[in-house]
Amino acid sequence: METYRNYINGEWVESRSAKTAPNLNPADPKDGIGTIRLSTADEVRAAIEAAERALPKWRSTPAPERGRIIARAQQALARRKDEVAQALTREEGKLLKESLGEVQKSINILEFMAGEAMRLAGETLPSELPNTFCYTLRQPIGVVAAITPWNFPVAIPCWKTSPALAAGCTVVFKPATLTPASAKLVVECFVEAGVPAGVLNLVYGAGGEVGRVIVEHPAVRAISFTGSNDVGMRLAQDGVAQGKKMQCEMGGKNPVVVLEDADLELAAEGIAQGAFGSTGQRCTATSRVVVMEAVADRLVAMIAARAPAEIGPVVDESQLKTVLGGIAEAKREGAKLVAGGGRGPGAGWFVQPTVFDHVKPSMKLAQEELFGPVLAVLRVRSFEEAMEVANGVKYGLTSSIYSGDPARIFRFVEGIETGMTHVNSPTIGGEPQLPFGGMKATGLGTREMGRTAIDFYTELKTVYVDYTGRKRESNIY
Repeated sequence: METYRNYINGEWVESRSAKTAPNLNPADPKDGIGTIRLSTADEVRAAIEAAERALPKWRSTPAPERGRIIARAQQALARRKDEVAQALTREEGKLLKESLGEVQKSINILEFMAGEAMRLAGETLPSELPNTFCYTLRQPIGVVAAITPWNFPVAIPCWKTSPALAAGCTVVFKPATLTPASAKLVVECFVEAGVPAGVLNLVYGAGGEVGRVIVEHPAVRAISFTGSNDVGMRLAQDGVAQGKKMQCEMGGKNPVVVLEDADLELAAEGIAQGAFGSTGQRCTATSRVVVMEAVADRLVAMIAARAPAEIGPVVDESQLKTVLGGIAEAKREGAKLVAGGGRGPGAGWFVQPTVFDHVKPSMKLAQEELFGPVLAVLRVRSFEEAMEVANGVKYGLTSSIYSGDPARIFRFVEGIETGMTHVNSPTIGGEPQLPFGGMKATGLGTREMGRTAIDFYTELKTVYVDYTGRKRESNIY
């Protein structure tokens, strides 16, 4: 069994901490993969200080050269695609085809962001004053921390670290303790690509301990976090109080609205894919179906028939208890169980794909993120009621509508309170060149991915160049 080491100032260093956590295979918890040492506060500070020392040289490295390092990391990840996917499946539980999909998305993210280093553009704007040239430019914000979850342990580190590096920031990367091998492999690809010592640092550790040091250290200028709302909001409050720039991507309770004119075969396929793919353990997963009463019976039967025979396990025993507890609560509240509802086969942390019908908007299953393969069906009688129910949660990440009516489709697109939406396709997915993020309680700060990703990691500077060569008679500003 491997003991995972931190990567600090260009060296792989074993933590001196006596606190450890096991890395277990969720499909077979007897399969011990490795051991994580939970870094001490001094080790986290050492990583931050290494990033601080490396910052001046890295920020002065031409942006296109920074982009070439990201491109070489992308090539390294492409060469190691199968290896990384197998490690991801073993420690997180995704089916291998799902892991291969995540690694390919990560490759695409790095490919796009390598190009963005060539496009760190400002703009030129006319001045009200004669003989004055005005323009803006982007500069790196400084040392940043990337705190990432276990559910996409390759893709999310890639979409946080690569724009930071492209912008000229140095990074302290704190991954989830449940997926240390994936984090190590991502960093190895950047090391192979030639990232200089101190520019990218990896520290394992408990979220509270590492997070506290990151929040309190004055060298850290910005924190990008993906995870639960409870943790994210506490982190945001503490970070803002310390004057840090914050970006938090948190929960989702994503609806699919199905109107009476929808292609039900298409809708059922998309809903099943969105609800049960990756065992429902993604923030963009479909967790609610808001369906017109006239077609609800047919749609529910079609979804239940498409519940997959094979899905991966949930990530650990704690998550298993959470999901099974949510199923039990839905039964107590009176939702109608249509499919699944119990543990799956095998010794691992498996849950059956589960469908509940006749869920009321006030029920816990309709309001709170469960993060498992559990789908709530809510029946409505009008488009207006569908919109009210779809928007009637605190989250606002992604959504979808199935319909052939252009008028109602565009009313939905304009009225749905989510940062992303889909028409006649599942709630899941996101392309590297497009912004990713949500509204309301889901998102705090600027969007990730796409060209907007750079915004979080840069400061915008406005420059006035006066080329009159003499004192101005007056200047109202």
